[in-house]
Amino acid sequence: MSHKTIREIAAAWKEYKRPYVKQSTMAAYVLILENHILPTFGEDNSLPEQSVQAFVLHKIESGLSTKSVKDILIVLKMVMKFGVKKEWMTYYEWDIKYPPSSENKVLDVLSVTNHRKILNHIQSHFTFMGLGIYISLSTGLRIGEICALKWSDINVTDGILTVNRTIERIYIIEGEKKHTELVINTPKTKNSCREIPMNKELLGMLKPLKKVVNDDYYILTNDERPIEPRTYRNYYKRLMEKLDIPKLKYHGLRHSFATRCIEVGCDYKTVSVLLGHSNISTTLNLYVHPNMEQKKRCIDKVFKSLVK
Repeated sequence: MSHKTIREIAAAWKEYKRPYVKQSTMAAYVLILENHILPTFGEDNSLPEQSVQAFVLHKIESGLSTKSVKDILIVLKMVMKFGVKKEWMTYYEWDIKYPPSSENKVLDVLSVTNHRKILNHIQSHFTFMGLGIYISLSTGLRIGEICALKWSDINVTDGILTVNRTIERIYIIEGEKKHTELVINTPKTKNSCREIPMNKELLGMLKPLKKVVNDDYYILTNDERPIEPRTYRNYYKRLMEKLDIPKLKYHGLRHSFATRCIEVGCDYKTVSVLLGHSNISTTLNLYVHPNMEQKKRCIDKVFKSLVK
C-alpha cells in the first residue's frame, strides 16, 4: 500500500467527484475541506476514531452545531472511502459520540398577528419585491426559490405555482484563486421540484399582473435579471424593521407557513410535500411537537374508541 496524505487524497477525490454533483454541491464540499478538514487532517495519512472524536468535540466547543459537524464528517468519510478504494490509506470504523443536545430547539416563527400584518401591508403597499415575501408566507418557498421564480412559473388558470429552479451565490476555490459566483440551478432535492396551489388572496394579486408581464422575467425584479438572495435578505430586513416585526431570519417565513399548516390540522405528509422535504421525518422533527393538551386529546380519542 502506497500511503498518501489526506490533502493528496482530497485533491484526487475532488477531481473524481466533480462530474457527478451539482456545482453548488461541489463548492460546499470544497469549502468544508478548506475550512475544516485540511487544516486539521491535511498532513495525516490515517483517520483513527480518537482523532476524529477529538476533532468533533473541538468543533462543537468552538460553536458549530451538531448538524454542521455531522456534515463535515460526511465529507471526511467520503474522502477516506475514496482513499481506501485507491489503496492509499487504511479504513477506520468510527463510533462518534456527540454531546447531549438541549431540549428540542423552538423554531422562530411569526405570530399569527404579525403574519397577517405583513400580508396586509404588502397587499396595500404593492411592490414586486414585497410580492416575494407574500409568496413565501403563502407557500413556504425558500429564499433561493423565490429569487429564481419567473412569471412563467405562475399558472393563474389552474391556480398553481411551480418550483423548478433556485438561485444561490457559491464560493469557488481553484488553487490559490478564490471568488464567488451566482448560479441558477435545479432545487435542493428532487422533491423540491414541486407544484403548490395558491390561495385566493395570492391568486387575486397575481391574475391582473399576469396579463401584462413578460413570462420570461423574474417576479421579484420584473426584469430579465434576477435579484440575488443576500440583496433580497437586506430588503426583507428593512421591511421588517419598518413594520416593527421582531427580528426573524428570512427562512423563518418558511417556518411560519409550515407552522400555520400544522396549527390548522393539515396532515403531515401534505405539509412535507408542499415544503419540498425529501423525507417526511424532516417535517415531523422540525414542526411536530405535540403539547400536553394534544396528547390528552389523543388518549381520550383512543379510550372513547374502546368503550363504544
